[in-house]
Amino acid sequence: MTDFWLISVPLDKTSLTSVEKLKRTIAKTNLASSCCKFSIPDLKVGVLDSLLSVSDDLSKLDTLAESVIKKTCQCMKEVLESSDKVLENALANGVDLMNFIIKFQWDKAKYPTSLTLSSLAEIINKEVSQVEAELKSRSAAYNSVKASLQNLEHKLDGNLQTCSLNDVVRKEDLVVSEYLTTLLVVVARGSYLQWERSYESLSKFVVPRSSRKLYENGEGGVFSVTLFKRAVCEFKAKAQESKFFVRDYSFDLEEQKQREIMQLSFHKKEQYGIFVRWLKVNFSEVFVAWIHLKALRVFVESVLRYGLPVNYQALLLQTDRKHSKKLKEELASLFVHLDPTASITDVSCDIPGLCQQEYFSYICFHISTNVLDIS
Repeated sequence: MTDFWLISVPLDKTSLTSVEKLKRTIAKTNLASSCCKFSIPDLKVGVLDSLLSVSDDLSKLDTLAESVIKKTCQCMKEVLESSDKVLENALANGVDLMNFIIKFQWDKAKYPTSLTLSSLAEIINKEVSQVEAELKSRSAAYNSVKASLQNLEHKLDGNLQTCSLNDVVRKEDLVVSEYLTTLLVVVARGSYLQWERSYESLSKFVVPRSSRKLYENGEGGVFSVTLFKRAVCEFKAKAQESKFFVRDYSFDLEEQKQREIMQLSFHKKEQYGIFVRWLKVNFSEVFVAWIHLKALRVFVESVLRYGLPVNYQALLLQTDRKHSKKLKEELASLFVHLDPTASITDVSCDIPGLCQQEYFSYICFHISTNVLDIS
């Protein structure tokens, strides 16, 4: 899985020399597949005292945005029922995520650079929070329709007590008159003989020799029996005592179930298309907002670390997990002059910015495309 490191260094002579050394090292080794400038516009600094508060807010918002992106991807996988289709549909402004990150350009129409940093953070927070809330409600609504359909289909494809008998029972199998009715009884396979010997005695109003086997599978069989309507309750009670199950069946009831399935299938298909389109659009919205948020964090931390006037360079490194440790060591060596006292207290963490105990002489934020790693 590809990782991006978004680093920031001041534009002093030593740091610029170190940047050139870094580019040469990367060209000769495989520590990173690319190293390029990351474009961040001039933003309004405002009052320096407020930057610490903005920094904390951006950190929390970063966590929220990444969480919403992962939830959206997971939901997309469940709806599309394919991880490959997620990769096809999870785009940012119509392009794949890697290209969007590498060619990132600040959207001044959506995030005006004339606004304060806190105002820009509030715009992103509103976008992300709205998507999170709507994702929850839309997902619940879609899953409700899906579950209702699956439940009904499971019943109709289930055991003899609930399965559909549309293709088994014919109208001529049922006697329905002013006084007579036909019941369908589920009999276990090992109880056929007991049924044949006893069904006429379950009520004195059973029509003799009226039972016929209409259907059977490995579980048992469905038998019809005709009796007077006045004896239905008595027959059901006696049948239950003998472990025979009387099904509630009518052609109208079966037709109603089929209509329900058709309606739910149509509703699910309709909701599927709407929901997938919503997921694609809003994944893009949140991902784009997230990368703008990363740029905001780099700007704020650069001002806090390197001071005013604003004078820094942002670089985007594309690497992978197996080269993380060596790349981190190379960066630490090249930029040690920025803070000779910088140390790493948690050496088990290979990715800058992921461990709270880490502190580097340079600024670094992690952007991972593993937000799509939902397998």
